[in-house]
Amino acid sequence: MSSFLPVDEQLDLLQKGAAEIIRVEDLRARLEKSRQTGVPLRVKAGFDPTAPDLHLGHTVLMRKLKHFQDLGHQVIFLVGDYTSLIGDPTGRNVTRKPLTRQQIEENAKTYTDQVFRILDRDKTEVRFNSEWLGKLTFEDIIRLAAKFTVSQMLERAEFHARFQNEQPISLHELLYPLAQGYDSVALKADVELGGTDQKFNLIAGRELQRDYGQPSQIVLMTPIIEGLDGVQKMSKSLNNAIGIHEPPQEMYGKLMSINDEIMWRYWTLLTDLRQSEIENMKADVSAGRLHPMEAKKSLARTIVAGFCGEEAARQADENWGRRFQQKSDDVEGLEEVKIPYAEIAGSASEGTHPIRVPKLLVRAGLAASGAEANRKLAENAVRIDGETVSTPTITPPGLPIRLTLRVGKRARIAVIE
Repeated sequence: MSSFLPVDEQLDLLQKGAAEIIRVEDLRARLEKSRQTGVPLRVKAGFDPTAPDLHLGHTVLMRKLKHFQDLGHQVIFLVGDYTSLIGDPTGRNVTRKPLTRQQIEENAKTYTDQVFRILDRDKTEVRFNSEWLGKLTFEDIIRLAAKFTVSQMLERAEFHARFQNEQPISLHELLYPLAQGYDSVALKADVELGGTDQKFNLIAGRELQRDYGQPSQIVLMTPIIEGLDGVQKMSKSLNNAIGIHEPPQEMYGKLMSINDEIMWRYWTLLTDLRQSEIENMKADVSAGRLHPMEAKKSLARTIVAGFCGEEAARQADENWGRRFQQKSDDVEGLEEVKIPYAEIAGSASEGTHPIRVPKLLVRAGLAASGAEANRKLAENAVRIDGETVSTPTITPPGLPIRLTLRVGKRARIAVIE
């Protein structure tokens, strides 16, 4: 008797948050066969160690890997130590600067340490693609390259745009989809996961497997998650990311700053809750049975607990509450400024009583302009009730409220009503 759940129950979890699956009927058939034979699917996701620290945006794929793992399938965390030598051209209008072997090895060690905050170490197959790519001879590479045409490569959005704009395309960049596709051949992958921006590379894997006489892998793509600003993709360079190594209180506070619309995206893409449970929660909020603030606090506790533990999440929750409900101790002699909420309010989609921090700082006389306020946020020079704030919005639990604002050595008390 198979130990796998019925296929419909597996698909309920696996399709949650998926942007596109090529093809759903193939995935269903592969899952049915797995149930009949008792043989788990081999599910891979590749990560090039191009930076040492992961943020929540990176974990979307890892969490989908975890869903396959929780259902009993064999997941493969593939470290692209060889593909990192090329540099993934996805989303790039210029050639990536190549990393040194030492940088790749240091980053890879960090990645493998961090991934087990989500995946089960004992059940995860960790592989490095240097294992097979490093053994290819020049003849092997020529034969591999012969399976694609230049016109196929130029169909890729990034290459097409650069070609049209007469921007250089290095020959080694054309090898990237070949290398990623060959990974699937080497691992005999049944499923490959990737972001929607990886579609060209993922399809290359399907085509190469077919050329090598293997069944073509199913491709499951996840969306690119927005950062704290709710607009641009999560990125440390855009100062809108939440690192998975951040202190619990900082992680919790950043999650509480997101708008309500993004909150539901985070529930879907960053937690293990089934989509039906999330829809029930949304219905409760719409009907007034659940306050959106409580749904957001639950999200923050869930994510922080997953990375830092239940006790750390509980303390972060309590500390956040005190931050907005108690005055800072060191407020004697500070000038008090009364500010109408309407002058600093964010949009309704940004939460319950959202406050635009740049507008707040300008209105309180602590920044000459919104641009200066944004610079101070990026420099981590802004403190509200004793805690550093780097997000563009904050969401206090209610109004009126007193906030102690500090920018460098200057400070004010803002009374918002």
